[in-house]
Amino acid sequence: MQPLRAISYKALSVTFLVVMASLIKASAASVPPGQMVFFRSFFAIPVILVWLVYTGHLNDGLTTKDPMKHVWRGLLGTTGMALSFTALGLLPLPEVTAIGYAAPVLVVIFAAMFLGERVRIFRLSAVALGLLGVLIVLSPRISTLGGEQDLRQTLGAVVALAAAFVSALAQVFVRSMVRTESTTAIVFYFSVTSSVMALLTLPWGWVWPAPAVTLMLVSAGILGGIGQILLTASYKYADVSVIAPFEYTSMLLALLIGYFVFSEIPTWTTIGGAALVILAGVLVILREHQLGLDRRNQRAARGPEG
Repeated sequence: MQPLRAISYKALSVTFLVVMASLIKASAASVPPGQMVFFRSFFAIPVILVWLVYTGHLNDGLTTKDPMKHVWRGLLGTTGMALSFTALGLLPLPEVTAIGYAAPVLVVIFAAMFLGERVRIFRLSAVALGLLGVLIVLSPRISTLGGEQDLRQTLGAVVALAAAFVSALAQVFVRSMVRTESTTAIVFYFSVTSSVMALLTLPWGWVWPAPAVTLMLVSAGILGGIGQILLTASYKYADVSVIAPFEYTSMLLALLIGYFVFSEIPTWTTIGGAALVILAGVLVILREHQLGLDRRNQRAARGPEG
């Protein structure tokens, strides 16, 4: 294990992905969500292919035992991405980031529903805490329905929450896929299927973007691909429990970029709600780590024939 290397990769991954989200947000006023999804997905493919060549896994890294699983994963992931990109155009960056933290908390519920995982009082309490934090972040948007701007931001909050739900479902689906599919295949075929699915939105208002917007969208795709690669690489060098909490550094980056680039001043409800969701996420991560240790200890106690 090389935890410092893993943490470095994770921190870089988070940085690239937050900058990617910022570029998407800056493009949202002039480009529809489906077109943004296409750029984000299509221009990540060359980056992933270069990575596969560099690591020597171009031949074996793309093999799949069940192609239809990648199609269904692509459908879920593309829907979540489109909803998230829509929310970025309607809400401040820190709020979308905070609401997105609901996804790993919701995974606990969906894993129990669809994968049969046992969930006891500790993780249920963490889920409740996380959902309370999300409600705090959402409360100003849902309780005030005034002019057009309020309606846009209320819609943005609902869309961001829907994105978190769909993303959580996609993560649960990936949990089932990793039993038979390699990580590289999942990442690559997601980019391919989401590019194809995004193309289906072409008749619904694609535009010819200005050169500056095109550059931002292409950069978003490249940065997204690099972020995915760094994220995948980070889990090779340390346990999930070591790396996963660094996901929440994205909140600090989102606050800084939101303030200095988009002139977005965070509210105390956003900061307080985000803190609760982050706490819940860390508790879930710690509990998952403990359960993993318990399972390994039980297998070791049973011996090779147990």
